[in-house]
Amino acid sequence: QVQLVESGGGGGSVQAGGSLRLSCAASGLTFSSYYMGWFRQAPGKEREFVAGISWDGGSTYYADSVKGRFTASRSNAENTVYLQMNSLKLEDTAVYYCAARRSRGSRIMAEYAYWGQGTQVTVSS
Repeated sequence: QVQLVESGGGGGSVQAGGSLRLSCAASGLTFSSYYMGWFRQAPGKEREFVAGISWDGGSTYYADSVKGRFTASRSNAENTVYLQMNSLKLEDTAVYYCAARRSRGSRIMAEYAYWGQGTQVTVSS
């Protein structure tokens, strides 16, 4: 079956202004055929789109709140998608999820078929 496994949140915290790189390893699907998205959910808030990357990595999309600070990338050889997060802010604290969608990109949660279990990112002052 399809599995998406996030890592890199660390379980601990990172100071504001610092950096983290999240990874999402995929299995059970033809990874290079899928658009990959990153979403996040902060306590008491709805899950929101963060970033997306096309099947070949040629196109990336970002929420305005992270544009210029976060970078999505992927390695189809390793079936892995990454989210490099720089200049982290307190408001970036959330559980981060990767998700997979066949065909075109989307910022809409319901249009993603597969989801990881999430990894906690905590930014402290």
